[in-house]
Amino acid sequence: MDINLFDFDLPEQLIAQSPIDKRDHSRLLLVDVNKKEYQDKHFYDIIDYLNKGDVLVRNNTKVIPARLFGIKEKTNAHVEVLLLRQLKDDCWECLCGNAKTIKEDTIIDFGDGLLKGKCIEVKDEGIRILKFIYQGIFLEILDKLGKMPLPPYIKKQLGDNSRYQTVYAKVEGSAAAPTAGFHFSEELFEKIKNKGVIIVDVTLHIGLGTFRPVKVQDTKDHIMHSEFYQLSKEACDILNLAKKEHRRIIAVGTTSLRTLEANMTKYGVFTPTYEDTDIFIQPGYKFKAIDALITNFHLPKSTLIMLVSALAGREFILKCYQHAIKEKYRFFSFGDAMFIYDTQKE
Repeated sequence: MDINLFDFDLPEQLIAQSPIDKRDHSRLLLVDVNKKEYQDKHFYDIIDYLNKGDVLVRNNTKVIPARLFGIKEKTNAHVEVLLLRQLKDDCWECLCGNAKTIKEDTIIDFGDGLLKGKCIEVKDEGIRILKFIYQGIFLEILDKLGKMPLPPYIKKQLGDNSRYQTVYAKVEGSAAAPTAGFHFSEELFEKIKNKGVIIVDVTLHIGLGTFRPVKVQDTKDHIMHSEFYQLSKEACDILNLAKKEHRRIIAVGTTSLRTLEANMTKYGVFTPTYEDTDIFIQPGYKFKAIDALITNFHLPKSTLIMLVSALAGREFILKCYQHAIKEKYRFFSFGDAMFIYDTQKE
């Protein structure tokens, strides 16, 4: 499809620059794909649209301080590096600023010798494989030297880094947050559990695949960058039983959705695994795993607006987005939410 079919005009002032005080007080647009209707609510109202027996699937990845600033040895040139994905033996796939200057054997010092990175492989589109050299525990050093990898459209730093994490973040390794989860508070989860909704955790470490811009004219030419995910036996047992009993599986965020759809597409049933996925969902895709989605409002011409268009229909989603713009909903990472569901599946 032509990338311009997923474009829309978004006033810059609607891009949320900071989280609201109470997580579950963000706004919520209810989107019924069966009736082609939408309603304005608040996120705490989501409890009224979840049913006993529903399975709510959330991505428990935890953002690491993945943005590093260093100096190249020999030249003293400044370098910015974003850790994308851990490989093995202290090697990481990284996105590098001014990457042309980073060649094989280039050494970057990220802080008074505490942490150095040596380039061991040059890849396309600014990606380099760095082997890190340090003494001690890597994540503790990263906590000292790294910065939270806020998206470039957020212009100011957070006073509290925990607001760029979900309240259920657990497994460290992500270069970005699963932002649809920001709307949930511990109190809201308690209400959801008390209603008989089953909560399942999966893990997908967010990297370039989720936030890389689409640079091709025809979406079929876009290549997704792979990301690591894991699905436990316990989670699979719960999900497979829900499928068997025709109970709803509701994904919290596009990363949870991609985890489930990648697994079901590959194996036919939910299957425990630790592997990479580069699944790219756009209109025409037939959903096999999930029945509904909680998500934020996404960037124009992004893979994420293509994904929600596949779920709800491109024209209807863009109509919902125009309503959200008219009503001054907040967009992107710290913005408001949508619940995309089908009344026929309730």
